[in-house]
Amino acid sequence: MNQQVTNRDGDAQDGYGVVTEPGTVRFERLLPGPIERVWSYLTESDKRRTWLASGEMELQVGGRVELIWRNSELTGHDDPPPPKYAQHGAEHRMQGRITACEPPRLLAFTWGSASGDSEVRFELFPRADKVMLVLTHHRLRDMLSVAGGWHAHLGILRDRLNGDVPPAFWKTHARLEAEYAQRIATDQTTQTK
Repeated sequence: MNQQVTNRDGDAQDGYGVVTEPGTVRFERLLPGPIERVWSYLTESDKRRTWLASGEMELQVGGRVELIWRNSELTGHDDPPPPKYAQHGAEHRMQGRITACEPPRLLAFTWGSASGDSEVRFELFPRADKVMLVLTHHRLRDMLSVAGGWHAHLGILRDRLNGDVPPAFWKTHARLEAEYAQRIATDQTTQTK
């Protein structure tokens, strides 16, 4: 498993996700609390819509999850998506199932409705007046797009919770996806030596 140095705030020093095993990426973000506030941004459709996707969640194991993305509306000052993501420029929907729910500390759900789909896990840990969010996404098929996407979305979440205006989503995502392509290739090369 990769180790990563953390900064004085407890975040991964450079903010990038860490590939912990094939098909798994992990992010850490120190966010303004309290924990109940961060939990509401994970579980309440109107708040989640401001940084990720709207949609209802049945907050019990086996409950339905619907995510409705409108990435081109996240920041209010965005360019159209790159051609590669043109089909996600307007609205994109996904269904999943809750696999773990322990309010306000743990939420996990399938990333899609098929049994072989990936799973995303959010863990929240109080840190004085802040909250450490640990996001782990397992069984990924497209590491670069998902890692870049989570990094961009988590940046928007942090900005929203801090009352800041986030940068344009699609430009940020494109830059991060390119950076992850280099970082993941470098990590894999280092691990095989």
